[in-house]
Amino acid sequence: MASNYFEGAVKTEEGLQFKGFTLQTIADKCNGCDRIAEFEGEKYCMSYPEPARKWAHGACNFATHVKASVDKAGKVKINPLKASKRAARNR
Repeated sequence: MASNYFEGAVKTEEGLQFKGFTLQTIADKCNGCDRIAEFEGEKYCMSYPEPARKWAHGACNFATHVKASVDKAGKVKINPLKASKRAARNR
């Protein structure tokens, strides 16, 4: 990404202060994502201030390097609620 993305940011003990948010460094699972920018030798997510929390319950929805999960039959898993809405729409 652009090297001047974090223009005006200030590094503090809590994290990186940027546009009213305190950004935390990326989690290990974030490596390889296209949404990472570097500031003073440390990597930060450009989409979410606390990247580790996005990985707490599975894959981060902002991750560009993670593919959709596939079940044993080879089909992509779909949220059951979304599947029922799609089925109702096609009637």
